[in-house]
Amino acid sequence: MTRYLGLYFTRIGFSAATALIGVFFALPLVWFIFAPFNPRAELGLSIPDPFSLANFETVFENGFAMRGLWNSLVQSAGGVILVGAGATLASYALSRSPIPGKSVITYILLLFSSVVSGSAAMVPIFLIINGIGLIDTQIAVILVFAGGLLPTAMFILRDFIDSIPKSYEESAMVAGASPVQAFFDVALPVIRPGIVVVVVWAFVSIWGSFLIPFILLRSSEKMPASVAIYSFYSEAGTPIVTLLAAYSLLYSLPVIILYLFVSWKFGFRFFGGIKA
Repeated sequence: MTRYLGLYFTRIGFSAATALIGVFFALPLVWFIFAPFNPRAELGLSIPDPFSLANFETVFENGFAMRGLWNSLVQSAGGVILVGAGATLASYALSRSPIPGKSVITYILLLFSSVVSGSAAMVPIFLIINGIGLIDTQIAVILVFAGGLLPTAMFILRDFIDSIPKSYEESAMVAGASPVQAFFDVALPVIRPGIVVVVVWAFVSIWGSFLIPFILLRSSEKMPASVAIYSFYSEAGTPIVTLLAAYSLLYSLPVIILYLFVSWKFGFRFFGGIKA
């Protein structure tokens, strides 16, 4: 009896602690939902009375900030296309081709992309981009993002493709399909869920990045939202809470919409559509 009571109280204590932790993490999200509609600058949690769209009207009048959302979309879309296409083709080639030391190649690329990253890589990246004359261009930002994310994307997709039997493509080629047809008609539909996961990961990584565009871009009209969001700080570095909350909500919407769409369309199934 004592043992069961001990287990019962242990479960109650665990549930209570979990609930407290959940509330602790939920409070900022609740503030994030209500603060943009509050006409007063408050860091405390309160329901706006009345609800107001004045903060959004002020944000929409900020041309620099609104262009930043479009620039972020351009950079994210360009990087996602390069990462998705490049990682799919490269990982498929590494998985199916008898290349000596292909596992070593994959791990070396992953190692260098992980170790030499962020501020440590910005000096050589800046010198390379400046040397080829691409400073202050969107293509430079897209290429740097794609180059940084590609090794990890290849690593993820290659493990995914390795789990798919080669007999699928071989059966298609025996039936008369070319290797290209076997890839697009047989392998690609099976790989698609893995590609979607990589695309979402790459989009979120690029969408929230600050350092690379801040270093490589010079023109204010080309800056992404991650840089433009600082226009809602005063000259003393104090955030204008109401406007910052409204812009942050707009800034987060594309990622939320992408997640909901992918979750509805694919369900984040990280497995193929054919079973051996």
